[in-house]
Amino acid sequence: MYMDRNQLMESVRAQMPEKRWNHTLGVMQTAVELAKRYGVDEQQADLAAILHDVAKYWRTDTMEEIMRGNPELEPLLTQDKELWHAFVGAVVAERDYGITDPLVLDAIRYHTSGREKMTMLDKVVCLADYIEPGREFPGVDKIRELAKDSLERALIAGFDSTLSFLIERGKRIFPLTVLARNDLIMTLKEEADV
Repeated sequence: MYMDRNQLMESVRAQMPEKRWNHTLGVMQTAVELAKRYGVDEQQADLAAILHDVAKYWRTDTMEEIMRGNPELEPLLTQDKELWHAFVGAVVAERDYGITDPLVLDAIRYHTSGREKMTMLDKVVCLADYIEPGREFPGVDKIRELAKDSLERALIAGFDSTLSFLIERGKRIFPLTVLARNDLIMTLKEEADV
């Protein structure tokens, strides 16, 4: 098992600037609140939230080294570097902190991009990252409102915001995010059709 929660938090905190640590604290608080609301394991949500940005401020070459030897991660080397920390973070959570829970590792891995067939924990951590109290971007209050009634609707709005941001800046779009958004839309459609 991994180190105790306080040791874990201190170790993660040491790897990022104070502003990012404050963001992490906000994600932890929000993830636990969302977990309570939607019947998700609060300890898993807390653990994934603590570790979600563990590699965010790692040097690019350090992340690249981790990705190079890993057949699952190597294709990401051609994607924008902003995505790397989530996938590297899952490796680090397992390798350096002894996290073995696949649900927690996946929630860390996909907190930035989303994916098809997101678990409830994936949704909670991804959404908490969008709407934690320190986040300020156009539309965040609308996403927070949607989160009160639907993880899926709130996440779709979050992904829409990200996609619009990337399109406006002429940036590439990671295919997994489009697939995640489409999958959530289909989930809502199927629920409406029942």
